[in-house]
Amino acid sequence: MKDVIRFIVGLGNPGPQYDQTRHNAGFEFVNQLVRQHAGTWKNDSKYQAETCQLTIGGEKIALMKPMTFMNRSGQSVGAYAQFFKIPVEQILIAHDELDIAPGNARFKKGGGHGGHNGLRDIIACLGNNREFYRLRLGIGHPGAARDVANYVLQLARVEERISLERAIDCALEQLPLALSGDWAKAMNQLHSFKAE
Repeated sequence: MKDVIRFIVGLGNPGPQYDQTRHNAGFEFVNQLVRQHAGTWKNDSKYQAETCQLTIGGEKIALMKPMTFMNRSGQSVGAYAQFFKIPVEQILIAHDELDIAPGNARFKKGGGHGGHNGLRDIIACLGNNREFYRLRLGIGHPGAARDVANYVLQLARVEERISLERAIDCALEQLPLALSGDWAKAMNQLHSFKAE
């Protein structure tokens, strides 16, 4: 895998009532990335999103937080990628992941949506092309499928938040490798990290 990323999307729900909920892990990642590079979010009504342009490692990268609510994330992502002619393989989606424990994060290319409604909508709006990259930020699983909807919209416990922040920091450290196309090294280093 030597794909170079041009477009990074963090998934979440807009509004202060959703701040620090488990489902907003993707928002937290891109917010931290923008802060790290002293960028500024701007409201982009054309794409129903907040967007930011950064230069990382000499490359121009577009960032987005869809403001459509999680289940309609693909409307923003699909329209933006289509307008700017960004290939699916040059998109990285940062999202919460039930199947990974807090304090862990994983890069992945392609695959299904795993029941994640944000990913489900993005896949549909990208013409059912699943070959985008993902940054899967672990939030853990409540244990029963019926509890998932409430669980992802709840505030994470303090220890979970600390673990998530550490995983995000590690992902940010590995991001330049991933952006340059050295996915094997980025994955190896990120996947060996576990927040204590």
